Amino acid sequence: MSYPLAGLKVLDFSRVLAGPFAGRMLSDLGADVVKIEPPEGDVTRYWGRVIAHLPGYYHQQNAGKRNICIDLRQPSAKDLIFSLVAEADIVIENYRPDVMTRLGIGFDDLKRVNPRIIMLSISGFGHDSPESKRPAYAPVIHSEAGLIHRSSVEALDSGIESHFQDLPLSVADTNASLHGLVGVLAAVILRSSTGEGQHIDIAMIDATIATDDKMHYDLEDAQGTGPMRNEIWPLSFGPVLISTDFRLLFKLLVSGNHLIDPSPPNASLTEKIAARRAAVQETLAAIETPEAFDELMKAINVAWGLVRDPSEIHAQPTVAHRGSVTEVDDRQGGTRPITQSPYRFSNAESGVRGPAPHRGEHNRLVLEQWLQMTSAEIDALASAGILLADEEACDNAI
Repeated sequence: MSYPLAGLKVLDFSRVLAGPFAGRMLSDLGADVVKIEPPEGDVTRYWGRVIAHLPGYYHQQNAGKRNICIDLRQPSAKDLIFSLVAEADIVIENYRPDVMTRLGIGFDDLKRVNPRIIMLSISGFGHDSPESKRPAYAPVIHSEAGLIHRSSVEALDSGIESHFQDLPLSVADTNASLHGLVGVLAAVILRSSTGEGQHIDIAMIDATIATDDKMHYDLEDAQGTGPMRNEIWPLSFGPVLISTDFRLLFKLLVSGNHLIDPSPPNASLTEKIAARRAAVQETLAAIETPEAFDELMKAINVAWGLVRDPSEIHAQPTVAHRGSVTEVDDRQGGTRPITQSPYRFSNAESGVRGPAPHRGEHNRLVLEQWLQMTSAEIDALASAGILLADEEACDNAI
């Protein structure tokens, strides 16, 4: 079996998450993704457990890529970039909208070199908005797009004391990244008939709103028309989320003869709710194992989930069965865990293809393979300060 995107060449100028995650998925699907890293390095090289000079956060988002370190401030660096772009299919960047243009490598510059180039630009507020130059990371978009506010309101509506706080994952980044991937692959298909490249302008705030399945409640002032919030119940074997409206849960337990309605006919609504909640809690609390609880939920056809500690995700049965977390070479004689891409094809291959690269590790190899440069030409670029590398990390890499 072959990889679906084998043969595609990608230059990844991005850093942190939204761009690098898109590049990681393209690599998992078979593209040759070359990360163009500045001398100061990606900031995520400071985050996570360090193994063989590779921190965990950087490693997860850049596994399987190759790496060239180029100092774009050097006068002749742009010529090297243009030479690489002439051979590339896709360019990824997630700087603020004026940065690439200011460096002389914006889309208009690149398409003069390669009219077939497809450029994915991911930014907080897009390239043509009044806030286009505003810096933005995922938490800023979570705030501006209403996710933090809604999370607090929903908690309060359920009787949970709440305050405004960020989400526990960078969903605005990964949503933008995945929408960017859709745009890139659509552009690749279109290019096969037109011969022309595209510039894809993805705003994180657009992607977040487009992917927000609850946004219509807010737009139409209809928050009260949706289902009740899913509740988490503390049980003897740990907390579980029951994915249904409490009213339906109670009705199903009664109709299935798992409990008797304890509220008298003449009770007030408040009294009925309190009595019924107490009865459900007592019924559920009597269940001692996840297996027994699963049998009850199956009997009433209700979905549920253990509230798991993510450090124990390996124990989740489907994660274990499907290899959603896998192991790759840790570059010092062992292996390290990494998330696997979710694509499963019937007759094609996909998945992480190796560990993340060191800064400048593939300077020589990529320039030889992409541009057929000689050793003397590559050495001259290094002597001029255009090419750099983390020599200690590269020399010690296994």
